[in-house]
Amino acid sequence: MRGNSQRKGAVRKRGKGTGNTTGSGGRIRKSLEGKGPTPKAEDRPYHKAHAAKVARDKRAQATPKRDTQRSRSEWVVGRNPVLEAMEAGIPVRNGYVAEGAERDDRLRDIFKIAADRSMSLLQVTRNELDRLTGGLVHQGVALQLPPFSYAHPDDLLDEAITSDSPLVLVLDHLNDPHNLGAIIRSARAFGANGVIIPERRAAQVTATVWKTSAGAAARTTVARATNLNRTLQAYAKAGFTIVGLAGESDTEIAAAPGLDGPVVLVVGSEGDGLSRLVRENCDVLARISIDGIESLNASVATGIALYEISQHR
Repeated sequence: MRGNSQRKGAVRKRGKGTGNTTGSGGRIRKSLEGKGPTPKAEDRPYHKAHAAKVARDKRAQATPKRDTQRSRSEWVVGRNPVLEAMEAGIPVRNGYVAEGAERDDRLRDIFKIAADRSMSLLQVTRNELDRLTGGLVHQGVALQLPPFSYAHPDDLLDEAITSDSPLVLVLDHLNDPHNLGAIIRSARAFGANGVIIPERRAAQVTATVWKTSAGAAARTTVARATNLNRTLQAYAKAGFTIVGLAGESDTEIAAAPGLDGPVVLVVGSEGDGLSRLVRENCDVLARISIDGIESLNASVATGIALYEISQHR
């Protein structure tokens, strides 16, 4: 501002005689130097991007490479489903009953089972139960199941390879939870080390799976793989024979090679069977001989194949 002689540098001082200022000889060069490029937003402690970066780093440090994957909590709602779940012994995280819920035989049976197992049923308002269950038709009673803990395929491999008769099931995008539950039950019955399922586009361990497995889901290792083909390659490298079930194969399952050693049995989806890349990663494709029908249910075929494998051990 013109005439503001108090502001530093506002008035240019002139030397005597020549009218030009005398040079500093480099004495103030350092003070004129800049402080370098402007730091990124995430590197500035006062910026909100910095807080987000710190939070990301903390999450990364808290998650190990082979972290146990956990599903979200699932709800069982309605009097018949809740009663069936409790009779099947499905693990329960929390049980809820709406205030003023009409008593009937089913609700009395639910109370009796809960009392026998020393399981508390929390009484909440109907509006609160609506909120907890996301608006599902709960008929005044609901169960919150604990998240299912999935293993990592590498951990299952470490466990299987040290057993007497290594046997692992891999399900190639099986979609029916009833089939998944029945397969887990058969895997437990025939001594399989565990079951591997894809992380996406496949049936996961839900209340239906718990019930269909008749409790075997609590005693069987279930692992989730982000890439089934890489998982199959890792098991093959560890010495497993990869056997895929395929109805068009000329080799019967009983005659498949390597059944007396470490085996991975691969079962395809209900409609499409084995995918192309999964087929390419199988050492042998085998079929189950049947007459009179075109194909078998996936869980039935798996049970038969597991029985044939057990006969070689």
